[in-house]
Amino acid sequence: MRIVVFLGVIGLCAAATAQTTPWSYLGKDGPLNWGKLDPAYRACRDGREQSPIDIRGAHLNKALPALEFHYIGSALTVENNGLTIVVHPDPGSYFSYGGVRYDLQEIVFHRPSETAVHGRLDDMDVELLHKSADGRQAVVEVRFLVDMGGPNATMAALWAHLPAAPGTTQRITDMVNPGGLLPADPGYWTYPGSLSTPPCTEGVQWFVMEQELSVSRSQLQQFRQMFGVASRPLQDPHGRRIEANE
Repeated sequence: MRIVVFLGVIGLCAAATAQTTPWSYLGKDGPLNWGKLDPAYRACRDGREQSPIDIRGAHLNKALPALEFHYIGSALTVENNGLTIVVHPDPGSYFSYGGVRYDLQEIVFHRPSETAVHGRLDDMDVELLHKSADGRQAVVEVRFLVDMGGPNATMAALWAHLPAAPGTTQRITDMVNPGGLLPADPGYWTYPGSLSTPPCTEGVQWFVMEQELSVSRSQLQQFRQMFGVASRPLQDPHGRRIEANE
């Protein structure tokens, strides 16, 4: 299996994610109560394929297709939505899986990581949300550990322009490629899941990259000072099959 990353240019333009009812990562509007805040959020409480989960007991499946990333780079816009940092790309970047094209829709950061591996959470993650032409959704998650090898260069390009106030954006005119948020090792775990924020829509295929990347302590601290906790707790897997292509 291989990952093909085309180094070009990606454009990202920011727009806040519309929500019917406000929610949070902490307090009375936090994850334990999402399903009660709005009837549209019922899947957060009643769904049987919710994300994130703890990756354990994965089944090796050598027949799984490769993830082939075709990301291009360009100027982009970074958004502070009050809960985390979200980057919204212009059309053009995508990955292919089993002959299906999934276009990159959003790049979202979380602290700590949402997915755990054998019970351990990482310091951060980035989740790259994609959608196919027929409406299928897929999330590619990359986990980060502090100082495994220094700061992440792509994250550094974003962090230099983080909008400080909730609901604001900043445009970065320098060329930034989201391929720098992908590991070199193409191994991944995959399982059927959901969006990890309200309305917690199910039918989303998750691809969790096995290799972790490095984030510097200062990069992590900058995010923590702005948002604190910005991730959903682990959800019951309800017997879902997790597959691995290594």
